[in-house]
Amino acid sequence: MLNMYRLNMKCLALNFLLSISLFSWSFETCEARYSVYWRGNRRSIAEGKTSGTFSVLDYGAKGDGTSDDTKAFEDAWKEACKVAASTLLVPSGSTFLVGPVSFLGKDCKENIVFLLDGKIIAPTSSSAWGSGLLQWIEFKSLKGITIKGKGVIDGRGSVWWNKSPDYDPADESESITSNDTMVEAQLGTEMPRTKPTALRFYGSNGVTVSGITIQNSPQTHLKFDSCISIQVSDFTTSSPGDSPNTDGIHLQNSQDAVIYRSKLACGDDCISIQTGCSNIYIHDVDCGPGHGISIGGLGKENTKACVSNITVRDVTMHETTNGVRIKSWQGGSGSVKQVMFSNIQVSEVANPIIIDQYYCDGGGCRNQTSAVAVSNINYINIKGTYTKEPVRFACSDSLPCTGISLSTIELKPATGKASLLDPFCWEAHGELKTKTLPPIQCLKTDKSTGGASQAC
Repeated sequence: MLNMYRLNMKCLALNFLLSISLFSWSFETCEARYSVYWRGNRRSIAEGKTSGTFSVLDYGAKGDGTSDDTKAFEDAWKEACKVAASTLLVPSGSTFLVGPVSFLGKDCKENIVFLLDGKIIAPTSSSAWGSGLLQWIEFKSLKGITIKGKGVIDGRGSVWWNKSPDYDPADESESITSNDTMVEAQLGTEMPRTKPTALRFYGSNGVTVSGITIQNSPQTHLKFDSCISIQVSDFTTSSPGDSPNTDGIHLQNSQDAVIYRSKLACGDDCISIQTGCSNIYIHDVDCGPGHGISIGGLGKENTKACVSNITVRDVTMHETTNGVRIKSWQGGSGSVKQVMFSNIQVSEVANPIIIDQYYCDGGGCRNQTSAVAVSNINYINIKGTYTKEPVRFACSDSLPCTGISLSTIELKPATGKASLLDPFCWEAHGELKTKTLPPIQCLKTDKSTGGASQAC
């Protein structure tokens, strides 16, 4: 009996030890599996924070300012496009030389962010541009595209500005300065006659530009063509006042745009609004140097132009050639209507208020009867100093301007500018809602509407 009891106790002890061993093995296995799972899950969580960010440095960009980083940008964009709401990162502390490039929306997810914290510079060799291109950096056919950051796009435009836009090498009367000769010697050949826009958005919906600076563009700094729902804020352009055709922001065939809290210095219009634009709201913008804020020129070469619902308010302009301007070519058709210029402060602006239906850039224009109709234009609280002519309304004989309204206009000659022109009106019809300084006595107050315009 004793032996049997001892045998049973040994069996129980072995079973107990076996159970303990199995439990320990099971626990270790579970712990190991949990550890593997956690490490993997932790890695996936970490990757989840960065997997939507694609740095151009990871795709071969050197960022040394001399190596061509164009392909790296294209490759990073190709991958970023596969992920909705991803970010293409151009990091700070580096300068990237990038040639002409198009970031296309085909097969691209929505809401891509182009985060520009570094600097992008344009090539200054004529070979990089071929026979000439209309744009340097282009974003095309995208839904929800944002370019933001604290970075700079530098077009290095001085190599393009050494000739006037109408320069013809065959014209022996065109002199070549020593600076021109130096530039051409550096490049080996002249730059193409077609100058590119620095940054262009085409055919896109939901476009945001915020924080960045574009400087020294060969031509227009920022252009929106056939875009819907645009927002530009805290944006800066910087080019010399004598740099040719360097508009700050150019809009055409675009609707529903807001431009605010921006500083625009350039050699042409700070903001240019062209045909096909409607519902444009501009406020809190500093303009100068430049040519002011313009609607047009419209109707060139007998084309039809349609612009409506434009508001420009809380704007300062200093040392610009124009203030708020509407300009159209003779022979055009269509209309400009429902425009408000409000709270405009001008300082030493040559021509603060202009409507010109006889616009002609370069001469050789002939008189024509048809015109782009101008109606319902409101000027409210426009004050400051001018250096040439305070108000000029030059409207069409066959299609006079109608519905012009002026309120609280106070424009004084700039210091040292005593002998200046008086306000000028031609076929301009409207209403003075308050007294103006200087007095605008030439505005017709009858309700004549003139001829008819082709409907928009």
